[in-house]
Amino acid sequence: MLLVSGCGTMRMSPEEKQRVAEQVQQKLDAREYTIEINYMMPLRGGGRAITGDYSIVVSGDKIDSFLPYAGAARNVPYGGGKALIFKDDIDEYADSGFIKDRRTIVFTTDNDEDNLTYRLTIFEDGQATVQVHCTNRDDISFRGVLNPDAKKE
Repeated sequence: MLLVSGCGTMRMSPEEKQRVAEQVQQKLDAREYTIEINYMMPLRGGGRAITGDYSIVVSGDKIDSFLPYAGAARNVPYGGGKALIFKDDIDEYADSGFIKDRRTIVFTTDNDEDNLTYRLTIFEDGQATVQVHCTNRDDISFRGVLNPDAKKE
């Protein structure tokens, strides 16, 4: 019985869906958003759920990337370097705006060890996919959710 009642709370009313869609759009328009990551898909090997406070925080022209990494590295510092855990400036930022039920954002950054391109696909309900293309490492993808209520730290 608990399982059945728990599943019922996952469904949102049309008003709640509209409220979330508006909040997601406002956060993306302001370039002040947090995507909380819960699943990683390395280029090699299978995908897996992850726990912890993994996220991407975009604040204007800055990124705070706190993502796990699994994959082959080519030209990186001894010990692995920063990988996808760093804070830096965003170099280029392109936003498609909402087309149908999704919005695609592509931005580049350089964390002093690698040139990175992040491709975010965010849906109206806040669900998100993140693809990270690295120059010196295998590419990796993630799934998560844009939390419109997240507070920037």
